[in-house]
Order: sequence, then C-alpha cells, then structure tokens
Amino acid sequence: MSTAAGALSGILVADFSRVLAGPIAAMTLGDLGADVIKVERPDGGDDTRGWGPPWIAQGSTYYLGLNRNKRSLTLDLRDAGDRELAFRLAARADVVLESFRVGTMGRFGLDYETVAAANPGVVYCSVTAFGTAPGAAERPGYDLLLQAMGGLMSVTGEEDGDPLKVGAAVIDLVCGLYATVGVLSALRARDADPERRGQRVGVSLMMAALAALLNQGSAHLLAGAVPGRLGNRHPSIAPYATYHAADEPFALAVGSEGIFRRLCAAIGRPEMAEDERYSSNAARREHIDELDAVLDAAFASRPAAEWVAVLTDAGVPAGPINDVGQAFALARELGLEPDLEVDGLRLLSSPVRLSRTPASIRRPPPALGADDAELRQWLSAPE
Repeated sequence: MSTAAGALSGILVADFSRVLAGPIAAMTLGDLGADVIKVERPDGGDDTRGWGPPWIAQGSTYYLGLNRNKRSLTLDLRDAGDRELAFRLAARADVVLESFRVGTMGRFGLDYETVAAANPGVVYCSVTAFGTAPGAAERPGYDLLLQAMGGLMSVTGEEDGDPLKVGAAVIDLVCGLYATVGVLSALRARDADPERRGQRVGVSLMMAALAALLNQGSAHLLAGAVPGRLGNRHPSIAPYATYHAADEPFALAVGSEGIFRRLCAAIGRPEMAEDERYSSNAARREHIDELDAVLDAAFASRPAAEWVAVLTDAGVPAGPINDVGQAFALARELGLEPDLEVDGLRLLSSPVRLSRTPASIRRPPPALGADDAELRQWLSAPE
C-alpha cells in the first residue's frame, strides 16, 4: 500500500452514501488522498455487502470493488446518541456525501442547512435518483431503472430485438464521476473564497443518464431525432461496428476519410474509396447495408486475429472483442498497471495518474464497523 501524500491529503469526507454512485465518488476522493469515513447501519451495512455471487473470504466482490481507501463506522441514525456522533462527524468534515431519499437526512438533523450552520465550509453532495422536485423526490432508483427510464436501453440492442441494458452499472458510474467533479469544483471554489464558504452539490441519476446519451441526446435536442436500436452500428459513422471474420467477430472503427481509404487498401479494394456510395461518411451511412455486405464478405476470408493485425499495421482502428479477463491482460501487456494487490486482494488501480501527487490505495475495503472504537472515541472527544 502506498504512503505517498495525495492531492486531497487533509480533506475529511463523511460518506453516508451506499450502493454505487455515492460510494464510487467517495472512493475516488479517497484514491486522491482524502480521509474517507464510511458511515453504515449496524445491521448489515451497505447493501452491496450482501450482493453476490461472486463471494470471496472477505465478502462480496461487488462491495470490495467500490470501497477501498475508507474507514467503516457503524451508526444507527434512529438512535439519539449515534445521531449526535453523526452530526459531529458532519460538522468536522470537509465533504459530506449522502444518497438517501430526499428528506431522510433532514429527519435525522443532518440536512445541508443544519450541517452548514455548524460547518459553513462544508461541501455537501446529495445523490438522488430523479432530483428533488415534487413528484420526483419520492421515486427510488437503481441503475437498471435509470438505463430504462433515461433512454439508454432504447438505443441498446439489436434493431429487431428487445431493449437491453449495458452489462455494467454505467449510469451509477457516470453519476458518481459527476458527483466527484462537483465536489472537487466546490472545494476549489472554497479555496478561492476569502470566507472559505462551502456549498451544496446536487447530482441525479436521471441527469447522469441523459448526459450519458451523448450524441444520441444531442441528436434529439438539436434535430428532433428519436434514435432507436442499431445493434453494434453507429447512427452517424460508417463503418463503425463489429464485423464477422472467418472465425469470430471483431470491432472496426473508421472515424475519418483517411482511415477509410486505408481500410479499402488493406482489404484489397482501393477503388471503393472513389465509389460515390462510399466516398464520404454521409454516403457510407446512407448505403450502410451494401457497405457492410462488402466488408463482411472480405473479412470472411481470414481469421479475426489476422485481420486485426493487418488493419492495425495499416493504421485502421480494429480490435478483438475481449472478455473481462482478456481486457485486464491487455491492459497489463500495454503497461497500464490496471490492478494491484492490497492485503491479499486484487483491486482495480485508480484510472487517474498524477505525476506529483499520485492517486494511491492505502487501505483495503473495510470490514463492517472495523474502525468503530477509534472513530467513536475521536467523535466523543471535544475538538
């Protein structure tokens, strides 16, 4: 475990969040050097502690993947004494993160207004499902619901098949990263404020879902389009999809006219670049069925690995469809150091690489209440 001081060294985070979006924001802050105290209910803790399989000796791999660089404090917020300790923690924290339903923290006397009255410098980040407006605040939300209700499932899957969710909780991830950006921005604004005032940060899974639509969302807002499912095809770029080689499919991403010309030469069809059906991206997208038929016929002559090698050598972006194990192996082969061992656990490395104040993993994910004695004593003592 690294002992190097991180960019957020000295920042105290009180993490009242659970499941994914809030915890990944807190974990990212922890990777960057913050001291994160994860507040959990005594009767089971974070819901993800019970989410499996897979399980290992230390518990659920789901929980373990989201909660490194934290200390665990169990508090029953229905208990007056524990609520007082929770308030003391929030009053000492630089950052408070919470993902309860709207109004819950207020019932415990831990809402932004109450905490900020005692701690004007606090950056208080609330993660909600659908926002705080009447009618939205009461709606619970999980990633699957937001992929469905936020539009992502409508553009995922085969054209003639059912809508599909993405194979990982991408809306929670995007929301957690936006929460991190909001917290860091508020900390920067506090540093620049002579009075060192904090502020409230609000993020929602619904807005994260809309942001995650990217070009699909802008197509609707700017052109009135309502995109549908296209399988692995791209709505605006061609060829940009998976294609079938002699043995298995592989991915091909042609994002410029120069790349298309190199592709045509690599498959032995240089004249295609001059064909009016394919001479521009707009034309290729209009004639996508004809183009895909030509490419699939060409690629059927050799195995995928050979095509990937040929196309890569020609400067055409192409790659195999790796499983998760192969993806990690590739990252190691490329020198990216995607994982490391901490107390016998193989954990994902931080994707953020800073040259002077590096991100680091200093603590493994904590067992439930692992730091209760130390933290209760600290919170009970006068400042």
